[in-house]
Order: sequence, then C-alpha cells, then structure tokens
Amino acid sequence: MEDERSLSLLKLMVNEGLFPSPEEDEKRKIIVEKLKTIVVAWAKKVAWQRCLPKQQIAATSATILTYGSYGLGFHDPESDIDALCVGPFFATIAEDFFIVLHNILKSRPEISEIHCVKDSKVPLMRFTFDGISVDLPYAQLKVLNVPENVDILNLSLLTNIDETSWKSLSGVRANQRILLLVPNLMNFQSMLRCLKLWAKRRGVYGNLNGFLGGVHLAVLAAFVCQNQPNASVIALISNFFSTYAMWPWPTPVMLQDGMSSNVEDVIETRFYMPIRLPCSPYEYCHSNVTKSTFTKIRAEFLRGHSMTRTCFLTIQDLLKLKLDSDVGRIFEPFPYSTNYTRFVKIYLSAPDQDELGDWVGWVKSHFRCLLLKLEAVQGFCDPNPMEYVDMDASEPNVVFYWGLNRSRCNFVYIEPVEEDFSRSIYCGYYGIRGKMELSIVQASELPKNARFDSGNGKKMKACWKMLDYNQRRTPAYSQHLPSYFVGYVESNGDTEYPSTGG
Repeated sequence: MEDERSLSLLKLMVNEGLFPSPEEDEKRKIIVEKLKTIVVAWAKKVAWQRCLPKQQIAATSATILTYGSYGLGFHDPESDIDALCVGPFFATIAEDFFIVLHNILKSRPEISEIHCVKDSKVPLMRFTFDGISVDLPYAQLKVLNVPENVDILNLSLLTNIDETSWKSLSGVRANQRILLLVPNLMNFQSMLRCLKLWAKRRGVYGNLNGFLGGVHLAVLAAFVCQNQPNASVIALISNFFSTYAMWPWPTPVMLQDGMSSNVEDVIETRFYMPIRLPCSPYEYCHSNVTKSTFTKIRAEFLRGHSMTRTCFLTIQDLLKLKLDSDVGRIFEPFPYSTNYTRFVKIYLSAPDQDELGDWVGWVKSHFRCLLLKLEAVQGFCDPNPMEYVDMDASEPNVVFYWGLNRSRCNFVYIEPVEEDFSRSIYCGYYGIRGKMELSIVQASELPKNARFDSGNGKKMKACWKMLDYNQRRTPAYSQHLPSYFVGYVESNGDTEYPSTGG
C-alpha cells in the first residue's frame, strides 16, 4: 500500500509540472557545456593578456560547476541554473570576470539581459541563456589549469584563496557533499520536489523573506534520508514533518558525514534555525529567519506532522490535486485572507519594466530589515513571499501583502516605519530610484487577485543594475597589457562593454 501511495505521489508531481521534460533537461545540459567552452576560451584569452608563455597559455583552463536545485537534480521547468565559474590564479574577478568575461558573454547572440551584481554576499553575473536564467558567480583557484572534474572538496586546492572565492565555492561544495551522503539519491530528489511545492504553497519558501531556501530544505531532507535509508518517498515526507515538528531548536541540524567535530564548534546560537553545511571546515547556511518567520515555519512543521503522522491517512486526502481546482490538504495554499484581518501593503513601482526588476530586487534584499521593524512595533508579521500586481496603477509595479498580528489592532501609523525603511533602501542604490510605499489594508479591501487562494504568482529574481547613464564613461585598459582595451568604466564603477569581435 505504501508503494502505491509513493507511486501516486510521483504521479502528482508529474501532474503539477515539477519535472522538466527530456527536451528541457537536454537544453540545460547544452547550456552548461557551452558555458564550459566559453570559460576555457576566456581563460586562455586572459592568459594571453597577461603575456604568459605559450606553453602556459596552452595548459590554461577554467570550468563550470553547477549547484542549487539543478546541481542537486530537483529542478523544475522554471528553475534557473546556478553555475559557478572556476578560474585560474591570474584571472581576477574585478577585471577579468566582470569585464572580459562579461564582454564575451554579452557578444553572444543567445545571451541577453546580462547584469553584474557586484555588491551581494556572493558577487555574480546574471543573464538569460536561450531563455533560461543563469546565475554565474566566480571563484579563483591558485592553479594554472582548472580541469573539468576539479575536486573542490580537496582542501589543498583551496589554500590561500580569497574570501569571495571561498563564499562562491561553499554552495557547490555543500551540494557535492550532500550528493555523496544521501543513501538513495532518487528518493531524496523526489522528496525535495514535494517539499519545495509544500513550502511554496504554505508560504514558507524564500530566504529573502526570512523563510527556507533550497539549501536549507536540502540539508533538512538529507538528514531525514540518512536516518531512514530504506524508507519510501511517502514515509520520508512523513518523517520529515515528525522530525522537525519536534526538533529542539536552536540545536543545529547536522548531517552524519564521518568527520569529527568539537561540540564547541557546532553550536550556533545566533540563528533561530541553525543548519550546518556538510563540508569541512564547517559553516552554517545563511539564514534570514526572524522570530515571526520561525514561528510560522514551526507551525507548518506541526501542521504537516498532524496530517502525516499515520503516513497520509488515505491517498484520496493527499492526491486530490488538479491544476486549476482543489489541491490535496498537505499542499493546500496558506489562507492568508482568512488568517489575518490586516496587512501591510508594500507597493513598489518604476518607470519601466526593466527598472522595476532592478528596483524590486534591491528592495527585497532589504526585506529582513523591514520585517524586524514591523516585529518591533507589531510583535508578529507574516511576510507572504508571493508577488502581485496592482491592476489599477498605470506604472509597472509589484505589490506584497504581509499579514499582521491579529491581537494588535491598534497599529495604524505606518509612516514612521516607511520613513525608516526608505532611508535604508535609498542609501547605496545607484540605479534609477523607483517608488516604495507602505500602507495598512483590511482583508476585505484586498483585490481579487490577492486573495491568496490560487498559489500562483509572478516570480521575479532579486536582480538590479548599478547604472547611471548620465555619468561620463572612462575607457578601461588591462592592468597587465596597458594597450589592450577591455571596455568603458562608469564613474560609479560599472562597465559598458564593446563587442569582442571574436
């Protein structure tokens, strides 16, 4: 019976469109292979710019390593590709990655919408390759040749690398360790697909909003798989909820990896939900969880446990799923409009759609700051990650509705919070400033497209440009080959790139 339920669950995932088609998978593989070819040619070009000997230029190489949902094998048709560029010792991030490689990528006809995100925790380039979004950070190793099968779990290769490269490598290293540690990879991937659907439907997915990100779910799921190596997918999901509904947070979740560690090294008290990455030296998953989001995540774990403690009482309860009607109870969208009577409306707008994407990405990267401010005056706030559009507004816009504490109905004056948050987001933003407005709305005032019952919403990556077209451009030349022109640098540090011409 349990095998039948697991099979039905897999059919549910297919019906939900959680699996990419063979054609879509092949397209992603081709993109990764093309990127590998591009970065190898780029590394040799940079070696030539450095005037390295011919034999060293011939030996020079770079590679692409995938991670995230694609690297772990639980991506869906809408997932982007997280791809790390690993380059040789002489290829710098400032000049060679963000100027020379950017220039090469920009000249490719299949690549569009390329942005440099330099000020994030992990600097990267973000672009669209044949219709698929790609995030491309960079890591620089102290070697001449980076082979395609480079072993980044080998700590000797990581000696004396810079902090940015270390941060860029951590996600890939964690992915590779997880894949080595889970006892049944196929069950692990199926479990993750279901958990991601659950987290999105219940409003607890999205690191920027203080909830669970992909790496958090991956480590939490791998821990359950390790403890139940022979369990079916349906049993693993049930054990997932029972494990974390009763977990003694802030005790860290740590995978069994066969490596010794001191107790003093693993206790992390700064986070509500510490989750350790399974690679040495140990690090913790970056987390934006706050008191409010921790409360909601725990409540959803308990709800899942109460619904799955007898291993999904009947298959009809779980699998009554249609794309445009009712869904099974476990995946039922969170009923915001009935759970909360008041909401903070966050209205973001910009003059055009391109600028809106940049502006929304910038503001979302500061959402934790706003959430903490609202918690200070309201005690609790549920930051619904879903993005909506105000159809009555003439300008391109994105709207968020965050649920407020039902027990504090006297919170009316949002202006001080808006003024404080405005100072936070306008400081350091060099693009064309958009509009940000906060207001309090009643549940009865919500527009029909924001009643939170469909589970659908527009996905927008956190992405922004740092461009000011009114500033002067300065030609940039290679530091190692002064007569070699590489592009134009704006006075704020961004670069405009000419065509490489091959």
